[in-house]
Amino acid sequence: MRLLRGIVTKLAGIVLAILVIATINFTLVHSAPGDPASVMAGQSGATDEKFLEELRAEYGLDKPFMVQLGTYLKKVVTLDLGYSYRQRRPVNELILDRLGPTLLLTLSAFFLSLIGGVVFGTLAGLRHGKWSDLAISLVALLLYATPVFWLGLMLVLIFSIQLEWLPAFGYVDMRASSFGRLEYAWDVLRHLFLPAITLGAIYMAVYTRLMRASLIEVAAEDHVKTARAKGLGEGAILRGHMLRNAALPVVTFAGLQVGALVGGAVVVETVFSWPGLGRLTFDAVTARDYPVLLGIFLVMSVLVIVVNILTDLLQRLIDPRIAVR
Repeated sequence: MRLLRGIVTKLAGIVLAILVIATINFTLVHSAPGDPASVMAGQSGATDEKFLEELRAEYGLDKPFMVQLGTYLKKVVTLDLGYSYRQRRPVNELILDRLGPTLLLTLSAFFLSLIGGVVFGTLAGLRHGKWSDLAISLVALLLYATPVFWLGLMLVLIFSIQLEWLPAFGYVDMRASSFGRLEYAWDVLRHLFLPAITLGAIYMAVYTRLMRASLIEVAAEDHVKTARAKGLGEGAILRGHMLRNAALPVVTFAGLQVGALVGGAVVVETVFSWPGLGRLTFDAVTARDYPVLLGIFLVMSVLVIVVNILTDLLQRLIDPRIAVR
C-alpha cells in the first residue's frame, strides 16, 4: 500500500505539473505580439476586416482569454492538441510525424554526451596534472565556448564538403524508398552523425569537466585510501569505489540539462534541415500557428519530465542508498 500510494502521488504530481505547464505556455504564447488571423488572411490574399472576423470566429480567437484557456485545457486532458491554422491538419498528426526524428537526434546526443563526458572525464581525472589531462580540459573548454550553429557549419564544411564522408543535410537519401532495412538504417545513421555530434558536443564538454572534478574529489576520500592500503588493484578501486560515486553528480546534472538539450535541437535541426520538432517549431513561429507551438511545447515538457524520471531511476541504480532515503 505504501508503494501504491507513492506511485499514485507521483502520477498526480506529474499530471498537475503538465497542466500547470500547459497553462503557462498558453499564457505566454497568447501574450506575444501578432495576430494569427492577420497572418492567415495575408497568406490567402485577403485583408478586409470582415474576413478577419470570420477567421477569428472559426478558430475561436474572438472569445475571451479565459474561455480560450479553458477550452484548450479540456482538449489537453483528452489528448487533443488542436488544429493547425496553416497546415490544415490536426496537431497530433503533425507532431507524431516529426517526433521520431527528434527523439532519435535528442537521445543520441544525450547518450553520446553522457558516455563521452564520463569516459573523457575519467581519463582526465586519472591523469590529473599531466599533459593528457591538460589536453582534454583544453578541448572541453573550446567545445563549451563554441556556438552550436558555428560548430555545425564547420562540421559540414569539413566532413561533407571537403572530405565528402558524410551527408550535409536531411534525414535520409532521396533514394531511400528503394533501400533495404539495413541500408536504410545505415543511411539514417550517416545523416544522424553530424547533428548528434553538434548537439551533444557542448554538453559532453560540461560532463567531462564535471566528471574530472568529481573523480579527483572521490580519489581523495578515506574509503579509496583504505582500499589502496589493503592492496587492491587500481582497476578494482576505480570500478568498485570511485566510478559510481563520481558519476552520480554527472547523471544528476545531465537530467537537469535535458530541457536545454531539447531546446538546442531547434537550432541544430534548422542548420541540418533535420525533419523534427525543431524545424516544425521554427515554421510555426514564423506563421504564428499557436496550436502547433502549444502542442510542441507540451510534448517537449512531457519528454523532459519522462527523462528526469528515468534519471532518478538511473541514480538509484548507480547508488542504491538513494532508494532507501
